[in-house]
Amino acid sequence: MVFPVRTYFSAIFSPRHTRKYLLEAFRNNSPACQCGNKRNYSFDPVNIFDRNAKKLQRERAAHREDVALYDYIKDEVGYRLADRVFDVKKQFKTAVDLGANRGFVSKHILADTVEHLIMTEMSPNMLKCAESTPGVQVTKKEVDEEVFNVDIEDNSVDLVISNLSLHWINDLPGCFTRIRDCLKPDGVFMASLFGGETLYELRSALHLAEMERKGGISPHISPFAHIRDIGGVLNRAGFTMLTIDTDEIVVGYPTVFELMWDLQGMAESNAAFNRPLHIGRDILISAAAIYEDMYKKKDDVGVTATFQVIYLVAWKPSPDQPKALQRGSGQVSLKDIDQVVRGKIK
Repeated sequence: MVFPVRTYFSAIFSPRHTRKYLLEAFRNNSPACQCGNKRNYSFDPVNIFDRNAKKLQRERAAHREDVALYDYIKDEVGYRLADRVFDVKKQFKTAVDLGANRGFVSKHILADTVEHLIMTEMSPNMLKCAESTPGVQVTKKEVDEEVFNVDIEDNSVDLVISNLSLHWINDLPGCFTRIRDCLKPDGVFMASLFGGETLYELRSALHLAEMERKGGISPHISPFAHIRDIGGVLNRAGFTMLTIDTDEIVVGYPTVFELMWDLQGMAESNAAFNRPLHIGRDILISAAAIYEDMYKKKDDVGVTATFQVIYLVAWKPSPDQPKALQRGSGQVSLKDIDQVVRGKIK
């Protein structure tokens, strides 16, 4: 907003009619105000991740001849997420697999559960490798997960699933809002993403090694969302009946270098804009020694790495959804709950 200097100071130090003139000039968009009538009070999302770098990482991983060798984490989590879809006793006519990758969820989705599955992925080679089960009508779309709903109409999808992809989204609240918009009333959103405790061992080892060698630290591990923040973001996006839980998968590796190699094969390398492009050999050797000393396996062979996975289930509001009764409408006191269990009180 730009005001002429004389008009601005006169509005502060002159009588009330001058301030009134300034307000009318703002509303009428007269030359006294050089801005539009409408202001946007929301803040733009901070771009933490380089989406182009993440696309290149996925493309390089998809071109590897042994790409299936590094699917063990995403395949396991995709199976667990698909099992949660089966817990919902209804058939979904249209579903969207957001960030399908190599089809870690879609290959477990049955035709009895989903009729039409739309698979979205920004890496064309990853999307080409994605498979599904027989009987499911599949539509593949090469599109960035941050703008996946460009070709999807509002209130047209019954289910949105996402497996280990949302932790690379810059505007997570905006992404949740777009997911809610494309869902039909009483539609469900299920997802899994890495949580804040993921790879805490590697993060600590690299920090200690850099503190020892350089006297400071660099962001070698990408930031992850914490489970305490996911519920607030989903509520802000307009979802209801939230179910959020977490799981930890602990994997053993011979050394920290095999862990880094597998992360590259998973296309889960750091993609933050402020990531350092080079790590010195002395820091890597020091980090490997620190890692082995602090996080050695119980049998003294190799080291462990922790992957924290956050699972979420959220529903779009609908008038026919079950709602809590009004306060004070209960017929049985909690002190008589044992008699209810025994069947003495109905």
